[in-house]
Amino acid sequence: MSSIDIDIEPFLSWFQSHHGQVDTSSLGIRQFPASEGGRGAVALKDIPEGHVVFSIPRSLILSTRTCTLPARFGVDAWKALGLNQGWAGLILCMMWEAALGPGSKWATYFDILPRSFDTPMFWNADDLAELQGTSVVGKLGREQAAKDYGDKVVPAVRSRPDLFGSHDVETCYSLETYHLMGSRLLSRSFTLDKEDEEDQAPDVGNSSLGSAMDVDDTSPHNHSAPPSAAPPVNEEEEAEAEAEAEEAEEDGPEVVLVPLADMLNGRYNTENVRLFCEPDVLKMTAIKPIKEGDQIWNTYGDLPNCELLRVFGHVDYLPLPEGGHGNPGDIVEVRADLVVGIILEEYPALVGEDMAERIDWWLEEGGDDVFVIEYDLELPMAFTSFIRLILLRSEWEKAKEKARPPRPKADAQTLGILQKLLDRRIAQYPTTIRVRLLSFSLSLIFSH
Repeated sequence: MSSIDIDIEPFLSWFQSHHGQVDTSSLGIRQFPASEGGRGAVALKDIPEGHVVFSIPRSLILSTRTCTLPARFGVDAWKALGLNQGWAGLILCMMWEAALGPGSKWATYFDILPRSFDTPMFWNADDLAELQGTSVVGKLGREQAAKDYGDKVVPAVRSRPDLFGSHDVETCYSLETYHLMGSRLLSRSFTLDKEDEEDQAPDVGNSSLGSAMDVDDTSPHNHSAPPSAAPPVNEEEEAEAEAEAEEAEEDGPEVVLVPLADMLNGRYNTENVRLFCEPDVLKMTAIKPIKEGDQIWNTYGDLPNCELLRVFGHVDYLPLPEGGHGNPGDIVEVRADLVVGIILEEYPALVGEDMAERIDWWLEEGGDDVFVIEYDLELPMAFTSFIRLILLRSEWEKAKEKARPPRPKADAQTLGILQKLLDRRIAQYPTTIRVRLLSFSLSLIFSH
């Protein structure tokens, strides 16, 4: 992410004038080298475990609940355009607040946000070609973002010139501005469970995949069950299902911007503070002693470099236990459709069998459609189980009868498919890194 060389004092004054509290004797903002994350927070003295370095009132969080736009637009009209689902509504709120200029409560906050990004979302085709074989390009979501903009934001802006002003449409509410605000949100947002406010859950950690820093809540409501593939039986049930989905969306985790908290950098396994939730305030609290002069690190969830690059535009380049440098959190993703394709190529007699039924059953049982091989080279059990489900009719019949996936048995036939699968996966990368990935796959095979 590009940094902004500006004076931070106006922001801190604004933050404190809106009842944010900062221990300025313990925390300072400084520019670190790019390898250390750029602008971030530094400990000005030794900070003990449990010390609150700053706190943010919930009223200062920017969300669709604290922004007045949804109420002014009309709740029913807002929902009719689907602005209550996904990120489009919050991005529109951000665009609207920015268009207000000094009239916005968050104007000084917007002044310190990045004005441009060098994440893959904004790369040209030649640069994106360098990411061939990774999962980055398929997850950029530029086309879906443009669709949400056209389907939701444009109709909303055009329907209410009294709110958005016709002269601002080409600048403040353009697709380019939508992408900019979306990247700000992706790279800086927190995900807060709405139940935290009601249940007064004490702990809100920060990690990331969906947004920059998700709530790390260990309660059951934070782990969604896999969606069912079965269609509603009739129109009445379909309406009920839609109402339940809408209710779940409204009651589920909320993506928000948290001023000051989003200034902290993150790096693999370096977290020394964490955000804790109270009914009216969020507190950034030291979870271990921090020495004077050390950077104050939040966590982005120990993400692999593919996600760090996609979301933030940087990668972690750290000493590795076995030597060299890289990111211990790196992964390789293998799509389930690649598994099916390899099996059907090797065993053409299976073509025409009940593959669709097997795949639907796997997904309905909560199985993954992408398998993740982590840096420790451990073969995911679900990976082997899925191969056997698709490869062997006997395993499929037993799975249906017992209502559970096949045992992850790595016999010669399964490992043969696995070897061909990894060879094919390696071939998806440019040749400049094939040798390293070949070593990776062979180590995986022989370790099993």
